[in-house]
Amino acid sequence: MVQIKTQLKNNALFSRAYSQFIPRFIQISPYLATKFLYKRATKKPLNLRNPTNFNEKIQWLKLYWQHPLVVTCGDKYELRHYAKEAGCEVILNDLYGVYANASEIDWAALPQKFVLKVTSGCGFNIVCPDKQQLDKKAAAAKLNHWLQIDYGLERAELHYSKMTPRIICEKFIETEDGALPIDYKIFCFHGTPRLVLVALDRATEVKRFFFDLDWNPIDFEKGSATAEPDNVTPPKSFKDMLYYAEKLATPFLFVRIDFYDADGQPVLGEMTFTPDRGMATHYNETTLNTLGNMIHLPRDKGTASLSPE
Repeated sequence: MVQIKTQLKNNALFSRAYSQFIPRFIQISPYLATKFLYKRATKKPLNLRNPTNFNEKIQWLKLYWQHPLVVTCGDKYELRHYAKEAGCEVILNDLYGVYANASEIDWAALPQKFVLKVTSGCGFNIVCPDKQQLDKKAAAAKLNHWLQIDYGLERAELHYSKMTPRIICEKFIETEDGALPIDYKIFCFHGTPRLVLVALDRATEVKRFFFDLDWNPIDFEKGSATAEPDNVTPPKSFKDMLYYAEKLATPFLFVRIDFYDADGQPVLGEMTFTPDRGMATHYNETTLNTLGNMIHLPRDKGTASLSPE
C-alpha cells in the first residue's frame, strides 16, 4: 500500500489532477477541505468541536470568526490604509508604485534597489538589490503568474480569495552590511503583544528563535532543543514595535504582525492571521498548547461560518 501511494505521488498525471481537485474541494466545502488538508499536513485529525492547541484554534478562527478587517489587513496594499487610519502611518515602508499587472511597471523610474510584492498571498516577492542585474522579462512573467493564483484556494485560507490581486513596489530595506533585514514577528493575542519570533539569514538558511517580551528564549521546536540564539538581541526599535503592534492588533483575537528595524525605526512588513496556514509541524506540543491557551474563542460561531454544521 505504501509503495502504491508513493507511485501515485510521483505520477505527474495524479499530481495535476490533485492540484485541480483541491481548489474545487475547498470551494464546495471549506470545512471538509480544511479537515482533509490538516490531517494530510499534520498527520492528526482536526478537532473543531473542542479546539485546544494553536493550530486547531487558528483553523476555528479561519472558518468561524472572520472579522471584516482580516481581508483588509491581510492584503499588503490595503493594510497601508488601515495603518494610516490607526495612526501608524509613520511605520509604513516607502511605496514606489501600485500596478494591476507587470506591464504597468516603469522599470526606468524605479531606484536601483527595490522589492516587488503581489499583495494577495504569501511568498510572492521579488527582492532586487541591483536593477541592472534583474531579468525584467522573467520577473514580469513571474509576477503576472502570481497574480493569476487564487492563494485562498491553496490551503483553504479564503480571506485571501476576497482580495484584489495587485503588485506593489516598496523600498529595499537592508542592514549596514547589505544583508536582508531581520524579521521580527510579533504574536498578538486579543490585541496584546505576547511573544516575538525572530527570523534571520533569510537569504540563505533561515534561522528562527522565539522570545517572550523580556527577551527570554523559548524552546519551541519539535525534536531536539532549540538552538541557542547567539548574539540575537532586541532591535533598537523593539519598544516602538510593541507599541504599534498593540495599536494594529486591537480588533483581533489573534494576529501576527511583522516588522523590520531600519536604523532604529520600526517598519511594518505585514499582518498574518493564519501563520503556517494553521498547520505548523515544527512546533513542539508544549508550544502548540501554550499558544493555544492564549486564544480564548468566543462561545458563539461568527455569522460568517463556512461549516455545514
